[in-house]
Amino acid sequence: MRLRKTAMLISAALVSMLVLGACSSGSADSGDGPVTLTVWGWDDTVAKAVPGFEAANPNIKVNVVNAGSSTDEYTALDNAIQAGSGVPDVAMFEYFAVPYFAIPGKLEDLGKYGVDSVKNDFVDAAWNDVTVDGKTYALPSDYGPVAMFYNQDTFKKAGIDQPPATWDEYYQDAKKIHALGSDYYIAQDTGDIFFLLSLIWQAGGRPFTVDGDKVHIDFTDPATAKAVAFWQKMLDEGLVNTKVTAWSDDWNRTLNDGTLAAQVTGGWLTSTLPQRAAQAAGNFRVAPMPQWNQGEELGAENGGSSFGIPAAAAHKDAAYKFLEYFTHGGGLSSRVDAGAFVPDKPVLTSPDFQGKTNDYFGGQKVGSVLAEGSKDVATGWQYPPFFEWARTTYTDLVAPFYASGQGSLAGILDQWRLRMIAYGNEQGFQVD
Repeated sequence: MRLRKTAMLISAALVSMLVLGACSSGSADSGDGPVTLTVWGWDDTVAKAVPGFEAANPNIKVNVVNAGSSTDEYTALDNAIQAGSGVPDVAMFEYFAVPYFAIPGKLEDLGKYGVDSVKNDFVDAAWNDVTVDGKTYALPSDYGPVAMFYNQDTFKKAGIDQPPATWDEYYQDAKKIHALGSDYYIAQDTGDIFFLLSLIWQAGGRPFTVDGDKVHIDFTDPATAKAVAFWQKMLDEGLVNTKVTAWSDDWNRTLNDGTLAAQVTGGWLTSTLPQRAAQAAGNFRVAPMPQWNQGEELGAENGGSSFGIPAAAAHKDAAYKFLEYFTHGGGLSSRVDAGAFVPDKPVLTSPDFQGKTNDYFGGQKVGSVLAEGSKDVATGWQYPPFFEWARTTYTDLVAPFYASGQGSLAGILDQWRLRMIAYGNEQGFQVD
């Protein structure tokens, strides 16, 4: 969860950066060293690529630093840029944060390094995530194609032999599962904006459009309205557990005992679920995201991150060498072996990845399901450059609705829209 205080620090930094721009305090280098690179990020697998890179580039040393949570890192990076010192050579960004740093000039345009030569090796939607106004500002590092994680045993108890292929089937299955008992649900939700946006994304809604500093926000188009209305129906009919919060002890308990029968979320749950629901080992399976129309193969994204080079970094050429190495080159295999789910097509289509079975998921070849989900993620999605602030505000708005059941998701989204318009215009953007 993001803290309002931290979000306000970020917004304050954005005001000054929009006025002053981001200037480079470092100089370009040949990339041959001797230099020491500082890499900020919270992805533990990045360090796995360091030994191989340093062996191949003996004049470049790499120091990977965990700068805290994503919000902590963004705030620290803004502060370092404003202070003109302590700026890392490479930094990690959630996909939605890339525009925030790119638009005011705080990230290096990677075009000068020939980044387009690796474009086709990345999942299309992931490449879209790191592209702002036609320029590439980061390289995709990990990915969250939406999939459905479901407890096969609970489904069978409810008379369900196959995971739902459509959202209509999902709705019918939700009623069957809830009929098992008052504590049985097909889903839990206490206001996860990324889940709701993934429904909208897959349905074809594009509520945010960004063109430079111009931002348009609209939650009333038919595709968006369809997705919102569907989830409102699920909530109205009591088919969703709105008392259990994700990542809580209660969430773990319901996953373990099977009363929470499914979770529609990013593919990264494969690395988390075995620890959180150890007692359900062998029961869970992974299926594609249910479709809005029978026979479609459309997906969405929930989570994922990238790495870019701050415009004020001191060793940009060497930084790009390492950036390309661990996101696309020789360091990729060590990260995949350590559990990273990467949006790299050669990895996702490889026989080793596709054919590997997972004991926790009953021997299922989970990689092939997630690889297909990555390919199916629809492109064209955009986040506003102030989304870090916006998602905290959404949480504040939606919490009373989930606590009381009063109001509607559509009404909350409209309130959110108005707040984003006011805030974005205050920050120097043109928002309508």
